[in-house]
Amino acid sequence: MMRALYTGATGMLAQQANVDNISNNLANVNTVGYKQEKTEFKSLLYQTIQTRTTSANGEQKPISAQVGLGTRVASNTSIYTQGALQASENATDFAVVGDGFFAVRGSDGETYYTRAGNFTWAIGANGAITLCNTDGYPVLDTAGNPIVLPAGVSASSVIVTSDGGFGYINANGAYVNMNQRFGLHQFNNAAGLEKVGDNLLAVTEASGPALNEANNANLISSKIRQNYLEASNVQVANEMVNLIIAQRAYQLNSKAITTSDDMLEQANNLKR
Repeated sequence: MMRALYTGATGMLAQQANVDNISNNLANVNTVGYKQEKTEFKSLLYQTIQTRTTSANGEQKPISAQVGLGTRVASNTSIYTQGALQASENATDFAVVGDGFFAVRGSDGETYYTRAGNFTWAIGANGAITLCNTDGYPVLDTAGNPIVLPAGVSASSVIVTSDGGFGYINANGAYVNMNQRFGLHQFNNAAGLEKVGDNLLAVTEASGPALNEANNANLISSKIRQNYLEASNVQVANEMVNLIIAQRAYQLNSKAITTSDDMLEQANNLKR
């Protein structure tokens, strides 16, 4: 059986995965904090059809004759470039400028990380007004505790500084520090974070442990912008170009299969 049949099939499968990934990017073009993903490929095994020593005298050829057996998807790599900042009228919308990630506590008690800062004030488990994400998970401060309002403080009076510090304006018009700051974390390899859905990311061995900016002087601290949201960094024009390239590659691989089929048909007809 011709290798080209199976080789073309691997190419079609790989390009289908590429189109799936591009479609996911386009679907999340308006998702807050979403990061573009790029499909990476790698070649499959090679067959040696002629070794380096083919002469009767055992002379060494400089190279051998090898035929590749196709391709496969190696990874979908997230591109963590800064997304554009979009102004918002919601005082609980926050954007991170820098490499930091917000921390939230999931329903399983584990800590997850996100760039999506579309938060809201909600009633927490203990009855306190707690800053939460859209799924109701509490947002954590630098000490890993939920960010809560003091009793009697209105959510509308809260002010967040550029370093993520929380405070409020009291009845006398004075600023009162709440002694809580956004817990912002960085990673040695952010691309190694595991995507668990709902804009949440989980720590893996590939990403390395979360590095708290408040406890690491070697990190460049991120800034917080209140009344802003970080938009997706997906570039629609680039994704459309990538989609066309993937479609053409898919067509070429299918053409290789049909060409191989035609060659086999001609070989079978030689007996007539």
